[in-house]
Amino acid sequence: MPKNSKVTQREHSSEHVTESEELDTEDRPAWNSKLQYILAQIGFSVGLGNIWRFPYLCQKNGGGAYLVPYLVLLIIIGIPLFFLELAVGQRIRRGSIGVWHYVCPRLGGIGFSSCIVCLFVGLYYNVIIGWSIFYFFKSFQYPLPWSECPVVRNGTAAVVEAECEKSSATTYFWYREALDISNSISESGGLNWKMTLCLLVAWTIVGMAVIKGIQSSGKVMYFSSLFPYVVLACFLVRGLLLRGAVDGILHMFTPKLDKMLDPQVWREAATQVFFALGLGFGGVIAFSSYNKQDNNCHFDAALVALINFFTSVLATLVVFAVLGFKANIMNEKCVVENAEKILGYLHTNVLSQDLIPPHVNFSHLTTKDYSEMYKVIMTVKEDHFSALGLDPCVLEDELDKSVQGTGLAFIAFTEAMTHFPASPFWSVMFFLMLINLGLGSMIGTMAGITTPIIDTFKVPKEMFTVGCCVFAFFVGLLFVQRSGNYFVTMFDDYSATLPLTVIVILENIAVAWIYGTKKFMQELTEMLGFRPYRFYFYMWKFVSPLCMAVLTTASIIQLGVTPPGYSAWIKEEAAERYLYFPDWAMALLIILIVVATLPIPVVFVLRHFHLLSDGSNTLSVSYKKGRMMKDISNLEENDETRFILSKVPSEAPSPMPTHRSYLGPGSTSPLEPSGNPNGRYGSGYLLASTPESEL
Repeated sequence: MPKNSKVTQREHSSEHVTESEELDTEDRPAWNSKLQYILAQIGFSVGLGNIWRFPYLCQKNGGGAYLVPYLVLLIIIGIPLFFLELAVGQRIRRGSIGVWHYVCPRLGGIGFSSCIVCLFVGLYYNVIIGWSIFYFFKSFQYPLPWSECPVVRNGTAAVVEAECEKSSATTYFWYREALDISNSISESGGLNWKMTLCLLVAWTIVGMAVIKGIQSSGKVMYFSSLFPYVVLACFLVRGLLLRGAVDGILHMFTPKLDKMLDPQVWREAATQVFFALGLGFGGVIAFSSYNKQDNNCHFDAALVALINFFTSVLATLVVFAVLGFKANIMNEKCVVENAEKILGYLHTNVLSQDLIPPHVNFSHLTTKDYSEMYKVIMTVKEDHFSALGLDPCVLEDELDKSVQGTGLAFIAFTEAMTHFPASPFWSVMFFLMLINLGLGSMIGTMAGITTPIIDTFKVPKEMFTVGCCVFAFFVGLLFVQRSGNYFVTMFDDYSATLPLTVIVILENIAVAWIYGTKKFMQELTEMLGFRPYRFYFYMWKFVSPLCMAVLTTASIIQLGVTPPGYSAWIKEEAAERYLYFPDWAMALLIILIVVATLPIPVVFVLRHFHLLSDGSNTLSVSYKKGRMMKDISNLEENDETRFILSKVPSEAPSPMPTHRSYLGPGSTSPLEPSGNPNGRYGSGYLLASTPESEL
């Protein structure tokens, strides 16, 4: 009788098997094509951080020199751990809860923690999509509404809005028109109705994209994953044609090699690698769980990771081409303003005409001429120079002004676009790109919640998805108050960073040290049909856990040494001021971290004292068969075969073609023949009940 028949399965299982459980694995949805799956993984991993976080870190940490630690850590941490998540998801064909319940039941809380972190991230991430939607619709105007400061009536006189005049038009529009922000996190100020409506639109779009699972989200990925590359390519071509673009790119990639010796640079590079690939969220596992088991996830891991890196470098080129243009514009503006001051001093005899070099022409004053004049005046008037209020107007100073996150997207970039010809077109394209980048990441984040919950608790997919989106919208109202931006900062900085590092290091330990790297490599050989590189054995076993432990320790130390705070916009000063979180906000911050990591120790304790089952009754036959095998993994291999098949190995059905599996360094013994005639289900998935198959 075929090994995958229902009767044979019942004979070799100590538990009652229902028909619905038997068909569960075969009925699991699958990607329509490999391209759709790859685009989904790219859409999840490539997000807003590639556009506004990576360029900032590159500028801050030594320009081109930063690429060295980033690439090193991508190879020794990023790709191995990304491959690990792809492999366990594809092999076990469950979301994060089911996967980690199987690999190590006592660490089954990892999956629940992943879901909680996804919820925290999704709550504020969709708010950023809402901001992008607001700017997208505001972009259909000429001139752009943030190109000039508003004029207000003061009696009979028309004056420029004071807050705008002290800052800039784009800064004023962001803080006052878009966010209508309060002065601190303690001042709620009520809901911002414009942003509340945009958040509703954002959650509606996300809900429609994920309501049918991969049947709907997979189709959305064709557009949401590819369109940002079209926009980035257009911006790169346009940016390179701008005056001063080369200055920005040269500044960006001029390496400051001394920065490579700074441990902080390596810590930030590791954190960026970690988040760039979406490790620990469960989205990677969820997407790979819909693959056939013979899919080459070994190749997928390297491909997606390298595309992610390429996207970050491409975005960096675009950002600094545009910022180079903006820096030149601002530097010229600085020269003009200070030249007017000098002319005023010349007319009032504060400065002598003799201080002005004879070749200087104020009507066509160049940056070089102003710099020469500035140095002469500073040398002659050394004692009273500060009273003149002259600025040096050095291009490098403008280029050194670090901007990241919302400051880069909604202030610096929007200001640069006001100087573009056809600026509304470029603004529409830019914010449509941000919406698509955010949507791709949100689909993966939602999959990290919905897939494991639906797999484990068998709740109706559509109903649960709708309920999840509605719940998230109402909780997300916290972020669309006038103080909402400060809560976004809190969640972004603290709700995921430490919990995710804990989750990923435990994932690595669960596979490499508890389940066993040798067994896992054997499983991969059986699943893929070829032996993965020995490199992965050493990375999973030694290097990645050590690097992750150092990163976790550094994150905890950083959290303890640097008091948590945020940049508040003070309306009266029209400037940012760094404030520490009040006590109640600190309590909320600690609660976020505790809630995200709490399922791990809780499940461990409950399973250790047998107060909670291993959850196998909610999973498929292949899951339960695998669990039975794990319990007898201490038997000799021939005894194990005899135990499971109730016959000696020679009586087993004809095996798959014999091949040599890599069991670890120095291992040369081949696999025992498989007891499965074809090694696959009819739908193309490997049986979990063969002696070699323990996942």
